[in-house]
Amino acid sequence: MSETVRIADQLKRAFAGDAWHGPALMEILADVNAATAAARPIPNAHTIWELTLHVATWDTAVLQRIGGEAASPTDEENFPKIKDASESAWRGAVATLQRRHQELLQAISDMPDSRLTERVPGEDYDFYFMLHGAVQHALYHAGQIVLLKRAQG
Repeated sequence: MSETVRIADQLKRAFAGDAWHGPALMEILADVNAATAAARPIPNAHTIWELTLHVATWDTAVLQRIGGEAASPTDEENFPKIKDASESAWRGAVATLQRRHQELLQAISDMPDSRLTERVPGEDYDFYFMLHGAVQHALYHAGQIVLLKRAQG
């Protein structure tokens, strides 16, 4: 098994399940509805919805970087404001996250190991560092979402 396939497997586990540490991001989001996602139980903290869109934004940025772009989300893209807090809009946000994540997993799996030591466009680190960072990023925000859910009771 190639190293990129192993990294993609770790990202898949962090995102979808069968992770060593416990529940993955999508397992944590499975019972979240729009009201819970939009709530701000901790003042000045991001909402579950904002964090969900943030992870999708960074999956897209990593995907663009793999494609050769020097992608960096704007502040507005990084943590977008929720304009429609309906249940259908929430389900759309989750579907977007799932779609972007699947695209990223495929790109990583298709990537030759030889690219892992290449510098990421516009950054001072290599793809190996960035891809492991993508796994860490998903888990970090999954932990935040668990705390936000607990804060709501």
